[in-house]
Amino acid sequence: MNNKQIALTEAEWMVMECLWEKSPRTGRETVDWLNRKMGWTRSTTLTMLRRLEAKGAVAGDTERELKTFCPLIAREEVAVRETENLLERAYKGSLSLLVSSLTKKQSLPQKEIDELYAILREMEGKHGD
Repeated sequence: MNNKQIALTEAEWMVMECLWEKSPRTGRETVDWLNRKMGWTRSTTLTMLRRLEAKGAVAGDTERELKTFCPLIAREEVAVRETENLLERAYKGSLSLLVSSLTKKQSLPQKEIDELYAILREMEGKHGD
């Protein structure tokens, strides 16, 4: 499956967080991590790993004595896709509406405001408007 088409459920996202944090991980390491973080059983974790392998998001390596798992998609890649989906679904593609909505709920520290201005200036330079 093309990485661009892989959508993750919340539960699958947690498994990926485990593997993005450190990989490769053995099945046992993954089970232990998700048990500590989520309270999941061995069966639940192994089921999720199989699902992610089938989707093409995770590779299982059986070359070693213990099977290990590593992500095939980058966190940033999935985060961008999730953000694009949210933007389209909830804000009809309007980035300014998204930012406006977020800033109404919480105040931004000056550092983040400065970063947003820098991004906007860079975009303005690229568009030459």
